[in-house]
Amino acid sequence: MTNPADQVPWPVAEFEARLRGLGARYHIHHPFHVRMYEGSLEPDQIRGWVANRYYYQISIPLKDAALMAKCPDRGVRRHWIQRIIDHDGRTGDEGGIEAWTRLGEAVGLDRETIESQRLVLPGVRFAVDAYVNFVRQSPWEEGICSSLTELFAPEIHQQRLNSWPDRYPWIESAGLQYFRNRLSEARRDVEHGLAFTLAHFNTRPLQERALAIVQFKLDVLWSMLDAMMLAYVLDMPPYFTAPKAP
Repeated sequence: MTNPADQVPWPVAEFEARLRGLGARYHIHHPFHVRMYEGSLEPDQIRGWVANRYYYQISIPLKDAALMAKCPDRGVRRHWIQRIIDHDGRTGDEGGIEAWTRLGEAVGLDRETIESQRLVLPGVRFAVDAYVNFVRQSPWEEGICSSLTELFAPEIHQQRLNSWPDRYPWIESAGLQYFRNRLSEARRDVEHGLAFTLAHFNTRPLQERALAIVQFKLDVLWSMLDAMMLAYVLDMPPYFTAPKAP
């Protein structure tokens, strides 16, 4: 028998606290990121991370465009379109994808290698595609909720800005501009996304659904690093035990 108390919506403050509590599972705690912060990653491992995260960067505008295509709310679209501009850029502002490409160049990758995506691991591609497909197939309101891992993003960007100059001095400082930009962009984005989620997901089933959606996004980010940990730290790249193809 269902306990009626279990169907009572959480107060907004408690709901927000539960969303923020999921930060304990943010990928800042993944062993790969811990190594990155400690300064123990080798240059090729940093390059692998940058090359793989490039696939995530170029997929975010596709995800956001899919959300907007389904959203009938003009006010929401006016907020959300800024996310596409942030990544794709416009005249006078090259945007986040270009900033990430320059990060790749700063760590020693050439532009053609980054943009070719040939270094993208299957596990990373699968995880990112799962996120894009989730937003394409789900109600637009759930797509907004899935963005709430941005609650935890400023900390990870600040961590890199604080630690990389000392621990990876071989990386050109200009290449870190992406992280500088995202400090303010992520805070702005999450203000809108969080307010919407707290207002829209206003029943207990919807609140529990919101928590599950954010957990799914955390799974995506963690799984991406699982693939990179195997390939670049544990020396277990895809198919490393399989017979060589003819």
